[in-house]
Amino acid sequence: MREFQAVEDKIHVSINSDQDIVTARQKGRSLAAAVGFSSGDATLIATAISELARNIVTYAKSGEIQLTVINGSARQGIQLVAYDEGPGIPDIPQALRDGFSTSGSLGLGLPGVKRLMDEFEIVSAETSGTTVTAKKWRP
Repeated sequence: MREFQAVEDKIHVSINSDQDIVTARQKGRSLAAAVGFSSGDATLIATAISELARNIVTYAKSGEIQLTVINGSARQGIQLVAYDEGPGIPDIPQALRDGFSTSGSLGLGLPGVKRLMDEFEIVSAETSGTTVTAKKWRP
């Protein structure tokens, strides 16, 4: 296992605007590179961050993305947690279907994030918002 310079192990980015989406994406890509992800995997992580942050701006108006360096028994990775206190998702299985959208988009955001990341979990309630947790492990 290669050694890497110490990196900040938890980053919080408030999401309230399109500029915050860009900031979260950049911080995620930098963190992925610092942890030793390939350029391609860093791009996948940045794309997942963009999709989650875009959903926050579109549906909840504000929220937060947390990026955390995680260590498994024999591997290292990055965990993304996107949360908001928006209206929630009434039908999670439907929201995870390709092509489903309530905003007129292509409906690839949440299903795409699920495909890009190694682990994916979504918890949502109409009265308490949505939390998406996704992990990507370094090979």
